[in-house]
Amino acid sequence: MLKPSHLLVLATLALTTVTLAGQAPATERRQVGFATDRVAVIDRGLQAYIDTERVAGIVALVVQDGQVVYEKALGWADREAGRKMTTDTIFRIASQTKAVTSAAVLQLIEDGQLALGTRVGSLIPTFAKTTVATATDAGTVTMEPARRAITIKDLLTHTAGISYGTDRSVAALYEAAGLGPAAGNGWYTADKEEPICTTMERLGTLPFVAQPGERFVYGYNTDILGCIIEKVSGTSLDEYVRTKITAPLGLADTQFFLPESRRNRLAAVYASGPGGKYVRAPEGPKGQGHYVDGPRKSFAGGAGLLSTARDYARFLEMMRRGGSLDGVRVLSPGSVKLMSTNQSGDVRPPTAGLGFGLGFETVDRFGAKGMSTVGTFAWGGAYGSVYRVDPEARLVIVLMMQLMPNATDLQDVFANLVYSAVR
Repeated sequence: MLKPSHLLVLATLALTTVTLAGQAPATERRQVGFATDRVAVIDRGLQAYIDTERVAGIVALVVQDGQVVYEKALGWADREAGRKMTTDTIFRIASQTKAVTSAAVLQLIEDGQLALGTRVGSLIPTFAKTTVATATDAGTVTMEPARRAITIKDLLTHTAGISYGTDRSVAALYEAAGLGPAAGNGWYTADKEEPICTTMERLGTLPFVAQPGERFVYGYNTDILGCIIEKVSGTSLDEYVRTKITAPLGLADTQFFLPESRRNRLAAVYASGPGGKYVRAPEGPKGQGHYVDGPRKSFAGGAGLLSTARDYARFLEMMRRGGSLDGVRVLSPGSVKLMSTNQSGDVRPPTAGLGFGLGFETVDRFGAKGMSTVGTFAWGGAYGSVYRVDPEARLVIVLMMQLMPNATDLQDVFANLVYSAVR
């Protein structure tokens, strides 16, 4: 098998395919069903965003049955530096970190060190008794105790009631604690001079915005899980992820902070500007970040990783194959099923047909997420990257860019282009 670092860029996919993973089991072997006459259509669709300056640069990767059937790098990794996008460009993947951290939690559950019902307060004392802030129609805010304890499952499904602290009812309190409005767009901790557990212990003293189990609230949940991994494993989240997930899978370019030697492979961050054309994002938490020159102390399980399209696709291919890739088992098939099927019931309105498993958004109705079939699991990151895993279509789809905020529809357009080529 070719290692990711040795694989070459595909000029086209019609004549050759590159193996991302080892030979599929006999029950899975079949002709790759990807229409080669659609490659030029996908190329034109992506190039249009580059030509009209809506996106600076893109890496697009599609894997079917473990084979790379589409891979292109387009545009600029750093336009001002004159550096073109390449397939080994490194990206800030923000919330795509959540799937990796969630997988680590499931490993600890498999090892008997945690359970889905484990109370968070038993590991982080400030979460033993939490409070909930409620804004009234009159504009006042009332505080009340949480009706029950927050559990590991609540955090994995984002049903703990914990936001990113930018809600009007709690924003001032979070900002005073160095969170919410004081943390970039709420989720950013790469510039902090303290370990993630110190930050999360402080979070436990602040009010949350919904009662545990009653609403889907996207927020610091997976950062809390990162702290729990550190406490249970006795090692940093960085070390745990490296030894238990990224190194065994050969993900050499997936890490929390970038070595100086790889600085020139990191894509610059851009933002959708006036008229929809991209502009370079500023330095700091809401732009380029501190992933090379920062303090390197806060390993954020919810938003801290950097990766390449190839690396992340290998992680997703492991998930698609039930937790194992190239003889390396990361998770049991049962754990993968828990992660990739809806475990949050119907608490995600108004996204009818979409649920949330233990780390992934799930597609529970065809049409709820374009042409993705029932059983697809997916998510993305604040810098514009996005992915889908469609087990029925045998697909792993990864789109990498660095555009925050992102005013384009490229994520959906790319998915439509890919599904239109599936046969």
